[in-house]
Amino acid sequence: MKNFDRQKPYNELPLLPPNEDIENNPVILRRLVLASRALATVNGNLNRLPNPLMLINTLALQEAKTSTEIENIFTTEDELYKAISNTYKEANINPATKEVLKYREALWAGFKELQESQKIETKLIKQIFNQIKETTSSYRPPQAQVVIKRGESEFCSGEIIYTPPRGEELKETLMDNLVDFLNDDEKYPIDPLLKMCVAHYQFEAIHPFQDGNGRTGRILNLLYLFSKGLLCQPVLYMSKFIILNKEDYYFKLGAVTQRNSWESWIEFMLEATEKTSILTNNRINEILSQMESTLNYAKGKIKWYSKEVNEAIFSQPYIKPSLIGGVIGKTSRTTLTKYMNELVDYKILMPRKDGVEVFYINEDLIRILEGQ
Repeated sequence: MKNFDRQKPYNELPLLPPNEDIENNPVILRRLVLASRALATVNGNLNRLPNPLMLINTLALQEAKTSTEIENIFTTEDELYKAISNTYKEANINPATKEVLKYREALWAGFKELQESQKIETKLIKQIFNQIKETTSSYRPPQAQVVIKRGESEFCSGEIIYTPPRGEELKETLMDNLVDFLNDDEKYPIDPLLKMCVAHYQFEAIHPFQDGNGRTGRILNLLYLFSKGLLCQPVLYMSKFIILNKEDYYFKLGAVTQRNSWESWIEFMLEATEKTSILTNNRINEILSQMESTLNYAKGKIKWYSKEVNEAIFSQPYIKPSLIGGVIGKTSRTTLTKYMNELVDYKILMPRKDGVEVFYINEDLIRILEGQ
């Protein structure tokens, strides 16, 4: 596309599927094999977890944090862990931390919805966006002059690099085509991983919402992999790879638009899937190994310690006494304080005071999550 105009709405965005033969490209196929194997290993490993939903406050939380960082929204692990250890709505949460928690809630609400509907629909995509942005709006209105600009830290900051399609009917057509491409495997018999790569470009190119498109698109990737049986839980830590390769990510997105360079984009996304799967798999293995080690150690020291208590203290990095109380059936503050002190005495948890509150920290879990 030699005459591509970045300042003009890209209303000529082609419908899916791509006109390039991606399924028989040897470079893509080699990368597809590696990504598929790595993803299958993660999916099998998820079934080893005593409670797969425990990852909502561990791996899924790390994905939420890093995904919002891609949009230049930053919070600290400390703020995030404190927020999830309290009741979400009652906690005094700063705006950046709230953005991360909204991403996590949108991911898991979408996951629950998808368990019932079993397919990606435009309604689901809008629900994800609404939850991320705390709004009831739909696609951006036709008069909205939305453009994509270079970031403030980049060369030529503020320069327009892309103008998404405009027109209400056009966006509806493009989005309907996108979900049809994802769901109809008879009409579009393409490998699901390749579909995810193609659909991620298309969603970002359509840019259907005023804001929050990046986060919505990354959630969509995970939910689509679940819908096709490639992940039993949407916990792939894909944003880590993207933020480490952010410049390449945006360059190769633009290359599809400007030069129809599907090969380099799909290769990038498949590499992201492979490397992310390896990282996620390592995290799961480390968590399981540490859980076993802690359980064996604690049971030899503390009479009341059990498998259920062990799972509770690995469900999130910062623990409140009420979480342990709910597992062991104790509600007395005096009794819970005694029990928590035992966990501290044996260095299973470490106390940290924040004002009048005391948080009990699982430093082993934090070390694993933060890759230390």
